Amino acid sequence: MSGHEFKRALYEVLEDTGKRRIGARVLRNFLIVLILINIALAVLETVPEIRDILSTHLRLIQLGSGLVFLAEYVMRLYVADLHPPLRRYGPVFSRLRYAIQPDAIIDLIGALPLLFVVFLPNQAVTMVVILRLLRFLKLARYSPALRSLISAVGNERRALLGSSMIICGVILMAATLMYLIEHDDQPEKFRSILHGIYWAITTVTTVGYGDVVPVTNLGKTVGGIVMLMGYGLIALPVGIIASAFAREIHSRDFVVTWSMVARVPLFEDLKATEIAEVAKLLQSLRVRKGGTIAEQGDVADKMYFIADGEVEIRLQHDTVYLGEGSFFGELALINQTPRTAKVVAYKDCQLLVLEAEALKHLMDRDEGLAKKIMDEARDRVAAGKRVLGELAEEELQQSGVFASSENTDQEPELFQGDDSKDEADSEDDMMEEVAGTQKDPAK
Repeated sequence: MSGHEFKRALYEVLEDTGKRRIGARVLRNFLIVLILINIALAVLETVPEIRDILSTHLRLIQLGSGLVFLAEYVMRLYVADLHPPLRRYGPVFSRLRYAIQPDAIIDLIGALPLLFVVFLPNQAVTMVVILRLLRFLKLARYSPALRSLISAVGNERRALLGSSMIICGVILMAATLMYLIEHDDQPEKFRSILHGIYWAITTVTTVGYGDVVPVTNLGKTVGGIVMLMGYGLIALPVGIIASAFAREIHSRDFVVTWSMVARVPLFEDLKATEIAEVAKLLQSLRVRKGGTIAEQGDVADKMYFIADGEVEIRLQHDTVYLGEGSFFGELALINQTPRTAKVVAYKDCQLLVLEAEALKHLMDRDEGLAKKIMDEARDRVAAGKRVLGELAEEELQQSGVFASSENTDQEPELFQGDDSKDEADSEDDMMEEVAGTQKDPAK
């Protein structure tokens, strides 16, 4: 493997792109476990009994973890110039730009404890403890939900700032009123407005420690009003974050769905609005591990996108595995022939299903869209795209199976039903050719 190939492979594993999904998944799970172990050990090490008994082992684990996080940071910096948005800046400036991104800064924070321990063993004990606990932030890289929550909070920062100002105003007003009302009766507990702010905070947040309470009737009345207002005030930022988080999840799901549809060769030349119309037709389907998605011999009238999980396609001479982000059954939308393979959920799957009938209705309403899809289908056949049952060359390439292309003059008949007998008769020969190609890469 050349240096460039090694760098590309390292980039695909670190950033979870390309075909090295197993390696990327193993690395991701390993780093997540290592981060959680480090956080747990950083907390347990503050217990004197545990620190005295396991001090040597804890030091070795922390040293090894620090080396792993430092190596991860260096490797991510090394492949930074392969990121598509950074390529144009060159090898030096692309790495500098990557280094100031939030993810890179968090990775650096995860590696800093090792550097402090090596160069400042005695002066940086407190800093090392804090930085080790901050490794928790690295989990945001591997948690889409956490990243969506952070993004939602960032998007609603103005609304959250406004609600915070309202809460602070109510607290200040309540503290001032309580100071004026209760100061004469409780001079020790309400010595100033600052002491009143402590009472107001515990009351508005509905904590109510009970160490400072009003004793006058007017004070109790004000206290009751502040308590009731507290429920509404606390619910205000919670509602803002909840609604923003829901919008963020919906937006992310739409973008993921849209991008999956846009990858399909049959739709790749459509406009963004047309792809969005196709994406609206998708229906969600959840299949447990071992469950049958499609039986051999059934009419192939659906296309599937794998949102999560992995499927197993059992061909006559081979078995194909497709994972998250892949699609299959594209040609089912063109020629609704009997399926030549059984499709089973290899793992628990979340699928998005596009039915041929639904797409046909959309094409009937939009003649321009229908023409584009039909032209693309004819162009693909004219270009000699190999067909394996209801699977096309692009679908097989997702799993590493290469189907060689041969020119053919046959044109597809869109939504023709079960009348394509000639294609069905030639499917067995095609499967044998593809299977032979996989066994002998030289062909």
